Amino acid sequence: MSGTPAPPDIIRAAYAELTVTDLAAARWFYVDVLGLVVTAEEPGALYLRAFEEYLHHSLVLRAGESPALVRLGYRVRAPEQVAVAETYFRALGARTERVAAGATRGIGEAVRVEDPLGFTVEFFYGATHVDRFTQAYHLHGANAIARIDHFNVLVPDVRAATAYYRDLGFGVSEKIEDDEEHLYAAWLYRKPTVHDIALTGGDGPRLHHVAFAANERHQILHTCDVLGSLRAEQHIERGPGRHGVSNAFYLYLRDPDGHRIEIYTSDYYTGDPDNPTVRWDVHDNRRRSFWGHEVVPSWYSEGSTVLDLNGRPRPLTAPTEQREASVTIGADGFGEVASDGGPGTGFKLGHQS
Repeated sequence: MSGTPAPPDIIRAAYAELTVTDLAAARWFYVDVLGLVVTAEEPGALYLRAFEEYLHHSLVLRAGESPALVRLGYRVRAPEQVAVAETYFRALGARTERVAAGATRGIGEAVRVEDPLGFTVEFFYGATHVDRFTQAYHLHGANAIARIDHFNVLVPDVRAATAYYRDLGFGVSEKIEDDEEHLYAAWLYRKPTVHDIALTGGDGPRLHHVAFAANERHQILHTCDVLGSLRAEQHIERGPGRHGVSNAFYLYLRDPDGHRIEIYTSDYYTGDPDNPTVRWDVHDNRRRSFWGHEVVPSWYSEGSTVLDLNGRPRPLTAPTEQREASVTIGADGFGEVASDGGPGTGFKLGHQS
C-alpha cells in the first residue's frame, strides 16, 4: 500500500488463547483426550503444546465467565520485527499495545493489535524454549498431535480481508469464486503449507476454529475411537473426512465450551515462489467434501466470540453483499449448491449467493 510502512515478516500461526468456563473440563478434553502436553499450569490458566513443538505453548486456556477467543498469535522472524509490526499497524490506524516479556507466560516482548478485521492479534519473536518430544514415542498416545497448523475466521468482507492479509505478505493457496469473481473464501499462508489463516464470509469477527496437525490419518481416527469409548462422541461435530479445498484429511471437534478444534493432516507444500493458486468454482460441490458428505447445521451457524484488547466482546457485522439464492456458503467456503438453480439445501453461515 502506498505510503504504508513495510509489514512485519511473519513466520507462521503460532498460538491461540481461549477463554473457557470450566478449566477442569477443558483440561480433560485437551490433555486427557487429545493428549496435548501441559507446559505450565497456574491458577486459572493452562499452557499447552503438541509433541513436535519447542516453543512454550501453542494454546492457552484461561478461565473466564464466557467462552471466547482472547487473541491469535503470529511469530515474526526476528526480535526487531515486533517494532516493525507496531509501526505498521499504527500507520493503518489500528489500536496497538506494546507488552513486556512475560505478559503472556512464555512469550517475549510483543505487540498486540486490534487488526482491521476486528481480531486481537499478538506479534512476537521471543519465547521460552521447552523440550521437543518428537522422538519421545513412549509419551505419545495413539492420537498424538504434532503442532498447531492454522486459524479459520469469519469476516463480513472476504475480498477486503484477503487484501489485508496479502499486504501482510501472505500467499493465496486456494480460493472459492463464482463466474463474476465474487470471493467466498480464501486460504492464505506464510509457512509453506496450504494456510496459516482461512477467511470465510459471514457475520464477524468470529473464530471458526483452531487447527492442529497430526502426522498420520490413523491418529485422527483413534481420537474418534477414544471419544466413542468414553461415551463422549457428542464432541465430534464433523468428519472424519477429506476436504476438497486443501486436500486435507480432517476431524472437527467441539470442546466443552463449544470452541471448535480441527485435527488435520495431508495437505501439500506451497513454498515455491510460483506456487499456483487453486481456484474452486462455487458450484463445484467437491470443494465442501471430497467424499460428498453432508455438513451439520452447527458448522454454518456457530463460531466463537472475539474479544478486544480490553477483553470486551466485539460487535458483529453482517455481510453487506448478497448473491443469488442458489448457493449457501459456510466456514471454509463449504456449502450447498442447488443443482436445479433453485434455493440450496445447506445451512447458511456466511454469504448467501
